[in-house]
Amino acid sequence: MTGRTLPSVPPTCRQRLTGHYGPQVGQWLDAVPSLLATAAERWSLCLYGYYDAGHASVLATATDRNAQALIVKAWPDRSRYAREVEVLQLWHQGADAVVCATDHGLAAAALFTVGGAPGGAVCPESETYLVATALQRLHVAGCQGRRIKSLPTLRDFVSDEVMPRIQRRIPATSYRHLAERVLPYTAELREDLSRETILHADLYRENIPFTLGGRPVLLDPLPMIGDAAYDWAFWSVYYRLGHATGRRLEQARRTSGIPIDQFLPWCLLLSLDGFLYYEETQDPRTPEMAGVLNGLLERAARCPSVPHT
Repeated sequence: MTGRTLPSVPPTCRQRLTGHYGPQVGQWLDAVPSLLATAAERWSLCLYGYYDAGHASVLATATDRNAQALIVKAWPDRSRYAREVEVLQLWHQGADAVVCATDHGLAAAALFTVGGAPGGAVCPESETYLVATALQRLHVAGCQGRRIKSLPTLRDFVSDEVMPRIQRRIPATSYRHLAERVLPYTAELREDLSRETILHADLYRENIPFTLGGRPVLLDPLPMIGDAAYDWAFWSVYYRLGHATGRRLEQARRTSGIPIDQFLPWCLLLSLDGFLYYEETQDPRTPEMAGVLNGLLERAARCPSVPHT
């Protein structure tokens, strides 16, 4: 069985990756059909089409010799490919493995399709509890693998990327009063080294498909080493933006054992960063993000143990 060559990547995919990496990714995108065909031939797969999702990679649907559904994923960023594959192989092993094949030369991998179709199966009613439990398991596993030398640190990510872009965008925001209410809570952020683990750091709902048996599988990480409180904050805010944020905060507290006052500052930092980005890009979610920020500020004001200057 050999793979057939796909057409050019969809315009929407090209737009997302160009927005993420810049116009220099265009040459790589032009070569993607040939790259995917080479990977399919090496792994004896049959390609069917693109799965038009994601901002940092190109995805294609495929089947193997046994008609097993797979996703072929290719990255323009080789470092991101290496980190993501290494962490997925640590987190998901044995019968739960998701990585089927890798090719370091192509920076591509074949992944088992979760739930029988891209995007996974229908989420069960106990979704919040199940995802929280799965995230806690990954954090435990990550404590054992946190010495993976290729992974960046949360500390550097915040100081080198998050804070500079917040400071760059604040002078232009129409909601400066809102940003200035948040900043005091983010000025004294401190990591607890006893909670250091491998973080997923990209806990959107679309990155956590469910199996047909109702088990969540955490995929598409942006892995780094840092305080587990960051992941719980990200999940609380962004898993379903503007929906049941408080419920996820409480579930995060119960599952992780971390007091809410220790990840509320991370929630505020992540929300401010996202809000300023949404406003700058005229994203329709800007008002919703403002509502989340105001709700978190009200909660922090009722919690005197939340540090702020």
